[in-house]
Parts: sequence; C-alpha cells; structure tokens
Amino acid sequence: MKKLENKVAFITGAGAGIGRAAALLFAREGAQVAVIEIDPVQGQQTVDMIMAEGNQAMFCHTDITEQVSVENAVRAVVERFGKIDILYNNAGGSTNMDDCVSDAPIDEFWKKIKLDLFGTWLCCRSVIPEIIKAGGGSVINSTSVFALRGTHKKDAYTAAKGGVSALTRSMAIEYGQYGVRVNAVAPAATKTERVQRMIGGDAGVIQRTLDRQFLGWSMPEDIANAALFLASDDARVITGQILAIDGGLTAS
Repeated sequence: MKKLENKVAFITGAGAGIGRAAALLFAREGAQVAVIEIDPVQGQQTVDMIMAEGNQAMFCHTDITEQVSVENAVRAVVERFGKIDILYNNAGGSTNMDDCVSDAPIDEFWKKIKLDLFGTWLCCRSVIPEIIKAGGGSVINSTSVFALRGTHKKDAYTAAKGGVSALTRSMAIEYGQYGVRVNAVAPAATKTERVQRMIGGDAGVIQRTLDRQFLGWSMPEDIANAALFLASDDARVITGQILAIDGGLTAS
C-alpha cells in the first residue's frame, strides 16, 4: 500500500525546488496534492507534472503571508478534496540581502519574519483545524540548519527559522491531544535552482556550508523523502522533532 493512500496534502511553495519534489513524491505515494504557490506558472506546471503521471492535484494561487489568501486556499482544497490530512510548510528562503545583525537592512529582517515565520504560523492557523476535523494528521515545517548552529551573515533568516523551530515544538505539545503531529525538516545546502543562483553572492555562506557537508549537496528529493517519512504513519509516534538533513554538517 502507498504511504499516503487516501490522504490530502497541502504543500506550500510547491512550484519549484523542494516543494515540487515533495508534491510529486506525495502524489506518487497516493496523496491528493494541493499545490500552494504564489507563482501561477510554476504552480500549474507542478500540477501538470503530477497529473501526467496519473495522480491527482490542484493549484491554488496563494500568498502565504496574507490571511485571506490562505483562508481562500484552504476553503478551495476542502471543497475539492473534502479534507486536509497533511500540511507541509515548505515556502520560504533567504536572500543575498541578509547580513549580520548590525549590517542587514531592516526591511530584510521583516521580509524574512513575514515569509518564513508568519507565513508558517498563518498556514498552521488555517489548516490545523481542518486536520483535526479529518481525525488527525501531520504538519511538517521547514526550518534550517542555520537555526541549529551559528553561521555568518544570515541573522534575519536564522531569527525567522529559529522561530519556526520553537513554534514546531510548541504546536506539537498543543495539538498532540488531537492526533496532530508537528515536526520540522532542517536542510543545509540543497541543490535547488534558487540556492545555486545565490552561491557567490551571499558572502560565501552557502559555499562554506557546503564545504562542511562531508556527504555533499542535498538534493530536493532528499528533503522530500524526509518530509514523506514525517507525513506518513511510519512516523506515527514522532512529534516535536527537528530533523536535520545536512550531509553531516551538524556532526562536524
């Protein structure tokens, strides 16, 4: 039996990179997938790829930092698929504008907080009640190894991702009584198009990170595999955990 048979997954940032890899994998494992994406072209491309394999998906044009947009997406998914069992808060990321706290632009801090932390919080706020109605399920958040150890010139991003890690643990305690498991994946340098474009323009932070990943680059599929594990019944007694997928970085 497929790992996510008869499940409905709500995946943010599913138009590219890790989110797309997860959307394709979850669909192959039996889930009906809601592709939650701000870029309509990329979002629809992911849906087309899923459906070309004979699986089920829908696209919701969504800005995860806007309450009405998120609520509309949740409503549309429930109307189409009847429920939501899995929330994967994948959307987020850093930029080359980030820096140490004394040099980073103030706007960069608020952009990271709004997208990475508030966007995660907002999707949880709207989706978790639906997961409870469905009888329980899984929330997977996206933090970063940069939130688990110190790094250079990423203070806005690490602040936001540190908040996601803390929120993950808090929600695990809050919602466990309803059968909702809440965990997070913490990738290190992952070979997405966005990250590859950033190399060389981020004061060498990504390259220094990669140099310490003695197993090399993570691929989007590696992160998707970890998210699948946390979404499935294989992880039925795991909650409140931060799973590093880092090529050995945190061990070095």
